[in-house]
Amino acid sequence: MSNPESEQRVIDGTAWADFCDTLKEAGEIIQSDKAPKDAFNQAEGYRYLSRLLRGGLESFLEHRDPMFPTLRSGAHETIKLGADNPDNRYESASINSAYDYKISGTRGSVDYLGIGTVINRYSIDGTMETTGFIDSRELAINADGTFELILSQNKHDGNWVAMGEKTNSVNVRQTFQDRKTEKHAELKIERIGAADDRPRPLTPEALDRGLQGAATFVKRTAKLFEDWSESFLPINNQLPPADQDYCQLIGGDPNIYYFHSAWSLEDDEVFVIDAKSIPECQTWNFQLDNWWMESLDYRYHTIHINKHTAHYNDDGSVQLVVSHTHPGHKNWIETAGHNVGTMCWRWIGAEIHPDLEWRVMKLSDYQATL
Repeated sequence: MSNPESEQRVIDGTAWADFCDTLKEAGEIIQSDKAPKDAFNQAEGYRYLSRLLRGGLESFLEHRDPMFPTLRSGAHETIKLGADNPDNRYESASINSAYDYKISGTRGSVDYLGIGTVINRYSIDGTMETTGFIDSRELAINADGTFELILSQNKHDGNWVAMGEKTNSVNVRQTFQDRKTEKHAELKIERIGAADDRPRPLTPEALDRGLQGAATFVKRTAKLFEDWSESFLPINNQLPPADQDYCQLIGGDPNIYYFHSAWSLEDDEVFVIDAKSIPECQTWNFQLDNWWMESLDYRYHTIHINKHTAHYNDDGSVQLVVSHTHPGHKNWIETAGHNVGTMCWRWIGAEIHPDLEWRVMKLSDYQATL
């Protein structure tokens, strides 16, 4: 059934004009009072908006049909948001709780695989409530590494993840210990009973709704994480536990305990983190982000360290050192040309979540302790 209002908005160009106006409003977020105003950080801010836009258009315009969902990566090396984990492969798909779905494929050898249904409201109020969840420890997997998983409101025998009445998306997180040696899970999703159906051609309503959704996603996501960065300023250069309930509200993995904060270093300073106790856990990691809460470029710089890549002290503890130049320690986190930003530590699959110790030092003073 046609939507006369959307048809008119497309015909007279209002749909496109409103899309452009919302993007212009999103640009004002980069000029927020407490955001860094130097050309370097501002350039990264506007690039960040362009990345959010690419992700938003893919999500809201190209892959929005829950009748024919596709698992796609919305955060990767060149689309980043919300302290995206450099050890992760992220995938998601639009779904509708009125239908049942099947995810199938191969488990691969990736260290951690988690699949959760959510109520994705990022473009509305920045929340992403989990309605069902399973990880690879609970999955029944065939001898050849294949498996099938049902998503539905009603309980299903075998591998099953619940959907709630308002569930509208499924998220897949794969966490590597070592990307060079581990093979990611290869998965696909299909609506059960869709075999003989075909997607509808693009409608004016779908275009109008998709453009509005993508632009609103850019604006509200950028505002959400810029506000979050500002909230870290009172604990700058500290790394206490985050508000775990809030982390879950905006899409955090139920198996992860988070530490978030902001950092700033002069050219001759280092930020030292000591984890005196490492709990039994699936994994842990630390990463450095820019002001906009994008992970720094882990393709070319060592901006994160995890359970596998870390060098441990004789007593099993770990020390990490954030600095602009090599401090002489094996667990060096590069700032990659940044003097300010945000940061994140995760305990993943741990029963206990030990606090961390930290301090800022002059590089020369730190090197004198080695």
